[in-house]
Amino acid sequence: MALGDNIQYLRKMNDITQEELAEKLFVSRQTISKWEMDQVYPEIPKLIEIGRMFHCKIDELLKEDMGKRKNVYSDITVKKIPGFRMGRYVIISHNPEDDVHAYMDRWAETSGLNAVTDDKPKQIGWDFPFVSAEQKNRFGLRGYVSAYILPDGFEPECGGVEIVNQRAADYACITICDPFSRAFEYIPTAYKKILEYLQANGLKENVSSEYLSCFEYVYEKENTTYMEVCIHVDPASWE
Repeated sequence: MALGDNIQYLRKMNDITQEELAEKLFVSRQTISKWEMDQVYPEIPKLIEIGRMFHCKIDELLKEDMGKRKNVYSDITVKKIPGFRMGRYVIISHNPEDDVHAYMDRWAETSGLNAVTDDKPKQIGWDFPFVSAEQKNRFGLRGYVSAYILPDGFEPECGGVEIVNQRAADYACITICDPFSRAFEYIPTAYKKILEYLQANGLKENVSSEYLSCFEYVYEKENTTYMEVCIHVDPASWE
């Protein structure tokens, strides 16, 4: 794949028009069009800006066939996920995913959860949306929630998490292969693909306090990391 194809791929995957990309890079729309058709090539400073904007390296822009990245995604399916009981905790920090996972790993050991499960307990997570503008803009903070799915009858030996029950619900799900190799591209794109699927099939996302509106589940299979991304489907639109 040529450089122009890669620029076009990244632009379209991020829902950016040629005009919008031109504004961000301080060039004309015609320049973007010529780049994408390989009629002219961006200067090195512009390549660096493109790489920063789309979280990729210049070598990837020049040498990789980025169109093959589409193959990291499974087909989207809508399935009923059985009800479950979870222990969850939220952290707001500069790196909330790592911070809250470390906290929950310690909790799993202290609470006795690790002792009652043969394998590593199932862990899910999702972005915590209730972060103030000051926390985000002034301090660069984000929020993330991590939760362990608790076995039937398990009672933790300590506090430290919120215990919550969720009933069975329908979710639209997609699986990403090796999601953390390009986390800033692959994971947001997975959510985008699900939302596009819902719209194309006349379905609606369901945002409700009774259910998780979305979550991510990371697991290992045959020495490869996978992430399943799920968004709650409005039952009225599904049935």
